[in-house]
Amino acid sequence: MTRVDEHPAPSYSPAAAPVAADLLDGVRERLARDAAPLSPQLVARALRDQGHPVGDATVLAVHDALQRDVVGAGPLEPLLRLEGVTDVLVNGPGAVYVDRGRGLELTGVRFPDDQAVRRLAQRLAATAGRRLDDASPHVDLRLPDGSRFHAVLSPLARPGTTLSLRVPRSTVFTLDELVATGAVPEAGAALLRQVVERRLAFLVSGGTGSGKTTLLNALLSVVDPTDRIVLVEDAAELRPAHAHVVALEARPANIEGAGEVTLRTLVRQALRMRPDRLVVGEVRGAEVVDMLAAMNTGHEGGCATVHANSAADVPSRVEALALAAGLSREATHSQLRSAVDVVVHLGRGRDRRRRVRELGVVGEGDRGVEVQVGVGFGDDGRLVPGPGLDRLTALVEP
Repeated sequence: MTRVDEHPAPSYSPAAAPVAADLLDGVRERLARDAAPLSPQLVARALRDQGHPVGDATVLAVHDALQRDVVGAGPLEPLLRLEGVTDVLVNGPGAVYVDRGRGLELTGVRFPDDQAVRRLAQRLAATAGRRLDDASPHVDLRLPDGSRFHAVLSPLARPGTTLSLRVPRSTVFTLDELVATGAVPEAGAALLRQVVERRLAFLVSGGTGSGKTTLLNALLSVVDPTDRIVLVEDAAELRPAHAHVVALEARPANIEGAGEVTLRTLVRQALRMRPDRLVVGEVRGAEVVDMLAAMNTGHEGGCATVHANSAADVPSRVEALALAAGLSREATHSQLRSAVDVVVHLGRGRDRRRRVRELGVVGEGDRGVEVQVGVGFGDDGRLVPGPGLDRLTALVEP
């Protein structure tokens, strides 16, 4: 994590002066009792009925505080609008962080107490029709604006209720833009274009927040415009700049526990939709079995993302997911060997910036399927040949 004094603090609109909790609670109760919309006039009337002095400054301060409490993401809204922000993280009321591509930065935003964080979490969950309370203390969902939202209530989470907001990019990075920002080395971009043009099946691997979705968006954007891309995602994050995209999104069960549509179900549905490119946004469970089966049905150029520590660790990661879903080790390796050609691995360098680190090739090893590094990339973008370079070259050459 980046220390806050290593570079300037994020620039955001400062919050209004703090308002006493008893003033807010009293007005909040009045609004709930009268079921009335928030307005400065109603705030003034509620304060007057409580015997508080009513001045323009007080009324506006209370109104603004309640407005932040009931509209959008509350005090987090200015952070979500910052240029380049990908994540906003709340660790209880006293610590709010942002990620702008160079590691986590502590901001000056604070909540008055854990109840304020809890209220915001519950309101955001409610906008997506989800329940968040002591009986159901965690939630993972997509907000109406496309943001990915995750929350865990205290006391399960310490030092208080935690929120994680993944901010969708309004426009998709092109491969050339990723080269310009240093996320993809120039030599790596040429190889990645060849992977897509040769219709090789590939996995994009990396840790959380390493840029897997950003890179996959860019790669799908260079797919032949005559191809039909069918996306299957747990939460819709992929928005490639492509002429023919159909997206399927999983649905969790409702409050009554009904209506769930799993990723496994959607992968099977996607196969009936005549895809030229079948894309699974993130493989992290039993859907790995259907993904491997789908990529072995003649659909060239399929791809997915998966969490892994390195390109070489991808087979063991896929094996673990498949074993949990009931597929044997032998069957998993057999499917993986024929389904996937290339692994693109992303990570952070010493400067904490996200970038492509390795391109690996899938092949047979002593103990089953293995991924050999074809080329690696240093922090300076320098290409480092690996033991799988000849196999990678043979795959990407026309």
